[in-house]
Amino acid sequence: MGTVGASADGTAGERRQLMNVAYRLLGSLTEAEDAVQDAYARWCALPRSRQEEILSPGAWLTTVTSRICLDLLGSARARRERYVGAWLPEPLPDRTEWDRAGGADPTNLADPADQMILDESVAMAFLVVLESMTPAERVAFVLHDVFRYPFAEIADVLGRTPAACKQLASSARRRASVAHAPVTATGQADVVRHVKEAWEAKDVAALVRLLNPAAVMTADGGGMAGTVLRPVEGGARIAQYMVAIADKAPGLELLERSVNGVPGLVAQRAGVVMTVASFDVSDGRVTRIWAVRNPEKLRLWAREG
Repeated sequence: MGTVGASADGTAGERRQLMNVAYRLLGSLTEAEDAVQDAYARWCALPRSRQEEILSPGAWLTTVTSRICLDLLGSARARRERYVGAWLPEPLPDRTEWDRAGGADPTNLADPADQMILDESVAMAFLVVLESMTPAERVAFVLHDVFRYPFAEIADVLGRTPAACKQLASSARRRASVAHAPVTATGQADVVRHVKEAWEAKDVAALVRLLNPAAVMTADGGGMAGTVLRPVEGGARIAQYMVAIADKAPGLELLERSVNGVPGLVAQRAGVVMTVASFDVSDGRVTRIWAVRNPEKLRLWAREG
């Protein structure tokens, strides 16, 4: 993706963009950070003469980072076959929440999560749709539809023709089109607040009214936290399950928090974050719940306590 003189010093400011690309491609901040670090290591390993030939170091780093992510996506399916229970993307807190808790320095770009742009392309519903795509579709779709890279440059990442990359993005777009338009943040916040209140009151009937009859709840414990291993289907069953959880966890505190830029809930006990829940809302009712309980995916949320 480009050539001519630029010093190695000019690459430092590219980290934010690379992190945003890698997280959307991988759904894991930890893996995204590793991919970006690997790309920078490859840049630093280039002879200075080669670096000076590169027209756009940022574009070169994007290409390399995307290729690393493509390789990781190719092996992810095998890894997830060994994963205990359902695998969900790593949830992201809102930086303003950290600031309020005194846990983050908004000027500290060394913190990977501080560099994330929270928009509709990191909403859990969107990331879950991305998981249904092939690795090549996901790369073509994210780079073109989210980050507006031309297909000529994406072809360099995927090793395919621009026309083939355009077809991949089109196929991915058809998969993404099944997702409904996101509800407004205010509308979702109201529904999530009502869910919180009904959950705290252990009111099964109220929860059933808030849940779509065909709602699905998916939980990710990764074998490290107790949770249901298969999705719970049906609003009534989900409501009963949520109340059963509350009965078994006295002292559980529910907090309304932004999760991947969308209103969600955080459950903590004795100041320790146990679960981060994301919601998909349509027509005033919850259609999907994604509950992340794997502590390895909640490391950023420890600051909430």
